[in-house]
Amino acid sequence: MKKLGIIAAVVVILFGVIIVLTNLSNKSKLENNPYGTDNLRQSTIDLLDDENYQNIILPDALREKIKSGEPVVAYLFSPECPHCKEMTPRLMPIAEEMGVHIDQLNILEYEEGWDEYNVEATPTLIYFKDGKEVDRIVGAHPDENIRQFFEEVVLK
Repeated sequence: MKKLGIIAAVVVILFGVIIVLTNLSNKSKLENNPYGTDNLRQSTIDLLDDENYQNIILPDALREKIKSGEPVVAYLFSPECPHCKEMTPRLMPIAEEMGVHIDQLNILEYEEGWDEYNVEATPTLIYFKDGKEVDRIVGAHPDENIRQFFEEVVLK
């Protein structure tokens, strides 16, 4: 019985250490994050240092950018979406290679994006020009489709 108590105490201590280390890691990641808040879901915190999620735009800034009439490629994603996790690491290098800037809106954190942009599923890539939606692709697409969307819609 004494051994069981010692093992239980060790397990509790290990969990405590893990919690403390996770909190310290999160605190350091949250400093100067693009969301401007520290009230983020863990899945979003986990992406803060991911090179594929460095073009985060806040909802008000996206609205203003679209309203200005300049061309905008908006990528609406959720860090918990398996299709987003699969597509984003392919999408962002293709966009960089083709000279396309993508603004990324996290609709897990900003749920109003679902209704505002009529999003039915994530990921959703939308091209706006002159303040209006021109075209979109929904779901994880093969690289060829992404390139074709950029060539035929965004870069034409």
